[in-house]
Amino acid sequence: AIIGTGPAGMFAAMELIEKHPALKIVMIERGPIRDADDRSNLTCGWGGSGAFSDGKLNWTSITGGHLLSEVLGEEKFNELVKYVDGRYLEFGGESNLIEARGQEVEDLKSRAFSGGLDLVPFPIRHLGTDRCYRIVENIRRYLQEKGITFIFSNGVEEINKIGDNFILTLENNERVDAKRVIAAVGRPGADWLVKEAKRLGLKFQNSGVDVGFRIEVRAKTLEHITKHLYEAKIFYESPTFRDRVRTFCMCPYGFVGKENYRGLTTVNGHSYADNKSENTNFAVLVTQFFTDPFDNPISYGKYVAEAANRLSGGGVLIQRLGDLKDGRRSTQNKIDRGFINPTLKEAVPGDLSLSMYHRQTVDILEMLEALESVAPGIASDHTLLYGNEVKFYSVKIETGSGFETSIPGLYVAGDGSGYTRGLLQASMQGVVVAKYLVDSV
Repeated sequence: AIIGTGPAGMFAAMELIEKHPALKIVMIERGPIRDADDRSNLTCGWGGSGAFSDGKLNWTSITGGHLLSEVLGEEKFNELVKYVDGRYLEFGGESNLIEARGQEVEDLKSRAFSGGLDLVPFPIRHLGTDRCYRIVENIRRYLQEKGITFIFSNGVEEINKIGDNFILTLENNERVDAKRVIAAVGRPGADWLVKEAKRLGLKFQNSGVDVGFRIEVRAKTLEHITKHLYEAKIFYESPTFRDRVRTFCMCPYGFVGKENYRGLTTVNGHSYADNKSENTNFAVLVTQFFTDPFDNPISYGKYVAEAANRLSGGGVLIQRLGDLKDGRRSTQNKIDRGFINPTLKEAVPGDLSLSMYHRQTVDILEMLEALESVAPGIASDHTLLYGNEVKFYSVKIETGSGFETSIPGLYVAGDGSGYTRGLLQASMQGVVVAKYLVDSV
């Protein structure tokens, strides 16, 4: 039984059914099969968060894969990158691999360093939000033809083991019996996995949470970077609080969008292969870690998201950077008079400083000023900020070989396991778990 049908679950299923066709496999998904035009829930349903993601396959362990690399070793990690990338191409992925090399890239790195920034280039394949949906649907049909059983709109409430068998109790009180279970629940199921880990006595380590704003500028402001890198991964240490701040999910000529997480509305970005805007958007996030006695970073992230939801009437806040720096809320009139046309039209003008803690707000403002060294104009008064963007990650479940937990036959994979953060890396972990499981059958 595979719990979750996001990247980790899908790739585990493909590997299992191809290497061991006699296996009986059921995939259990809390959400439905989503229509291509239904954006009411971007994170839950067939394909998980990957179905409507920006579709970036980052060929690196630096972003989202360092824990996986530590387990596999860099050589095996890189081999698996190419294997999984090839499978995405097999199921409909297109676009050239952006190598992120050359003198222009070296010059950008030098300019960033002079501004106190660390720009880390790496190869990247951008599939696009529109292609991502087609890919996951192609995978679903393929798995269906292979005889895999699907259960949709009916999540798992509890995992129990009796003797050598697992009993999964579903939301509608039905039961699924399985010899082995892969929990590949992704970000939306991270809090559920924590609850189950505590109940089952699994050991785990708390991780942090990322909170910040999504930034929107004219595409020309960043074009000299995005044409060579597509996505700029830039790291910064804020001088006031010495916090780790970074850019995330850069979407050239893209659109800002809403994301639903268990009733909370957060903000995200998208780029399409066939639909372009005049703007580029990206997130600036502060990674927040906690020590004893606080052990629930997910609840902290929820609190930050809820604050923005309350102030915006349940939606997303938008503010001009100049207004935020001057301590004034933005109004619709100010947004309309600005030089940047927002791509998320339904965002509500307001004051982001009322929704985000002072510490993180200062961190973000300091990084935007530092980014002027590589992208003049990025800290313009007309720059738009949307909030709040929150990235929830699960605790890191303690595992052994093949990411098997201390309960024999129970495995974890994907972003919900705490080992990966991203489309490619979650898919890779699903493959690792499946290969180990097949060898043990």
